[in-house]
Amino acid sequence: MTEPQSVGSTESYEELQRRIHVELDSETLERALTHRSFAYENGGLPTNERLEFLGDSVLGLVVTDTLFRDNPELAEGQLAKMRASIVNSQSLAEVSRQIGLGDFIRLGRGEITTGGSDKSSILADTMEAVIGAVYLSRGLAEASELVHRFFDPLIDRAGDLGAGLDWKTSLQELTAAEGMGVPEYVLTEKGPDHQKSFEAQVRVGERLFGHGEGRSKKIAEQQAAETAWKEIQGEADAGTS
Repeated sequence: MTEPQSVGSTESYEELQRRIHVELDSETLERALTHRSFAYENGGLPTNERLEFLGDSVLGLVVTDTLFRDNPELAEGQLAKMRASIVNSQSLAEVSRQIGLGDFIRLGRGEITTGGSDKSSILADTMEAVIGAVYLSRGLAEASELVHRFFDPLIDRAGDLGAGLDWKTSLQELTAAEGMGVPEYVLTEKGPDHQKSFEAQVRVGERLFGHGEGRSKKIAEQQAAETAWKEIQGEADAGTS
């Protein structure tokens, strides 16, 4: 992967546009990459939060439309589970890491020192902001192409997840089958009331499993349940091999 120039430079914006295969004006792209920590440290600049709000809706529309058209036999509930497995902070962060989006995010000094460029929540929010910027500058057709370019593998994978579409249910079924008891979720909150984020772990018996984070308790718990399920299932498989 080609290393970008310094964050915020013309060269870095050109590199990011090559990675996403979309040309944007520098002002809109800069806004999409401006985390609130950078904005507050630099005199209250506009942040990417409005674009994030817009991009979240665009992503949801494109994914919902695709699932609806490609799965005419599925009921609403199953479609909703499939969408939730695609449109979540973990998936958004996964796509962000694939394109190295963290290299380009404008962060405040505090976030830089704590590894903000690789935090799933920041990566997910910035990915949504980039989608919003593409929609705003280039229209729905090009924004839809961007979503399909990077999220189609996740859409395809969602069809094969089965019970994994609801990791909390899957985890409860697994722990019952293994005689481990009922999972309990340990939640911690971070941030001010208007911008809370959540971290979750799963306690099963005396052990803590998994880790999840997100802008809602549901997202954090689902992520924690997924990682816990994979860990417990891996131990079970190892014990029977």
